[in-house]
This record gives sequence, C-alpha cells and structure tokens, in this order.
Amino acid sequence: MTSALGSAPPGRDDRASSVGRPARPASARAHRRRWARAAGTGWLFVLPAFLMYAVFVLRPLVLTVQYSLYDWNGIGVARWAGLDNYVTVFTDSDLLKIISNAIILIVFFSLIPVALGLLVASMVRRITTGAFGTVVRTILFLPQVIPLVAAGIAWSWLLSTNGLVNQVLRALGLGGLARAWLGDFDTALPAVGVIGAWVLLGLCTILLVTGMSKIDPALYEAARLDGAGPVREFLAVTLPSLRQEIGVCLTVTIIAALASFDIVYISTSGGPGLQTTVPGLEIYRLAFSQRQVGLASALAVVLMLLVLAFVLPIQRLTRGEKP
Repeated sequence: MTSALGSAPPGRDDRASSVGRPARPASARAHRRRWARAAGTGWLFVLPAFLMYAVFVLRPLVLTVQYSLYDWNGIGVARWAGLDNYVTVFTDSDLLKIISNAIILIVFFSLIPVALGLLVASMVRRITTGAFGTVVRTILFLPQVIPLVAAGIAWSWLLSTNGLVNQVLRALGLGGLARAWLGDFDTALPAVGVIGAWVLLGLCTILLVTGMSKIDPALYEAARLDGAGPVREFLAVTLPSLRQEIGVCLTVTIIAALASFDIVYISTSGGPGLQTTVPGLEIYRLAFSQRQVGLASALAVVLMLLVLAFVLPIQRLTRGEKP
C-alpha cells in the first residue's frame, strides 16, 4: 500500500520527463525574447542621440576624408587628386612648421598645467573644506568660466608694448627685457603658450584636487608609519592614485593644444609670420580665404590622426584600477 501511494503510477515519470524536457528551451527562448525587447528599448532611447552624432560628427568626418582626396575650391567641379593633398601636407615646409607649432604648444598647454596643477593641488588639498576652500577652488576655476575670446583680448593688453607686464619690468629696472611679447618672433609662441597654460591650469588643479580627496587617508598614515616624508608620500601614494585623473588632464589639454584656435586667432592671428599659426587656424584660412578645400581637409585629417597618436597611448597607460 505504501509502495503504491509513495510511487508514481507507471509511465508518469516518463510523461513528466517528456513533458518537462522542452521547458528549458522554452525558457531560453523567452529569455532571448526579453533580452531582444530590452535591447530594442535601449536602442530607442539611444537613437535620437545617435542620429545627432551621425549627422553632426560622423557625416562631416566622412565628408572631410572625401574632400581631402579632391582638388576643390568649394564651389566649382571637384577634380580627383588622390593623395596629392597629403603629400603637400607632409612636404610643404610652411605646413610642417605649422604642425610643429601645435606640438610645441603641448608643452605649454598640457605638461606645464598638469605639473603645476599637481603642485598646487598638493598645497591646497588641506584647505579644500570650508568657506576658504570654496574661494580657492572658485579662483582656480575662474579661467574656465571666462570666454577664450575675452581671455585672449585681456592677455593681448597685458603683453603689449605698453602693457602691464612691460610696465612692471620697467618699474623693477628690467626695462631691457620689455618687448612686444606677442609680436616678437622669439617670444610670440611661448607667450601664446603662457595664455593657454593660464587657462588650463585651473581645470587641471580642480580635477587633481578632486582626485586627491578620494584617496584613502589610511594610505598616507601607512606611508608616514614607514617613515615616508612629504616627497616620498607624494611619489608613493598621491601620484599613483591620481593615474586616471592625470590621464584625463593630459587628454583634455593635449586636444586643446593641437586644436587651438580661439586664443591664437584673437591674440596674434597667427603672426608674426607663421610663428604662432596652428593647424586649426591654417585650416580656416585654406578653406575660407584661399579656397583650397581639399588641402584644408587633408590637413584636418592629419590633425585628427595626430590627436589620436598622442591621446590613445595616454588612455592606454592611464587605464585601470586605482591602487
């Protein structure tokens, strides 16, 4: 009796197993359908932004590459030129100098702001709380709020022949050093670089201060217990912990250096001669003043590749978990 009640009738297990076998594939199909619906819903949300990106970024990028293969004045019939425009970019001495100007600006726009930003951020790390800390952060970030056009005009006044910089030098008895800083062949490019460094210093400092605030204080305590001084503490704890923030700073500032236009156009217009002409300014002149759209497009493509050549290794080196 017990056996009869405790066991299933003959054939029921077989039926249950035969009925239960398709349950797993059915569940898998249902899961795939749910995933497909979720993916479709996600794409619906992404679609408007993707369309805007395709229209205003991808399409102009493809057209720029296309135009770079033609000799075209922007109005008439385009003539196939192949790689002639790229050959011109890499063989014309003026264009090579213009590209080298942008590379030199990386030192001023990127390396100096990041190095000074680390130093300033280390000093203000202990005063970033309270009202005084808020004032300090505001002052440091102020150049980012000021339009680059206004910054360029202001610095043009400061660095002019009778500007504040030369007046201070004369007042200190250093009048022999006074000059038209933005009009001198030897100092024009460094002067533009100083303007860029001033603009980007605040951004780098704020990013680095924010990164320092996220470092575990226990790491500093452990370093002090091991007898580390301020310099060793900075090199062993602070610097490795800021790898990602430094990567962001370098990426943003290098792009700003290679794609600079506003400050140069306002302060020097690329002069004297070609001393401060950068690719962005030259692309504008070639396309809209000299009607060499193909050559301007080729220079734009080379500039894009130059940006990638600098930025991608930095992204790779600074990627990863914080210690």
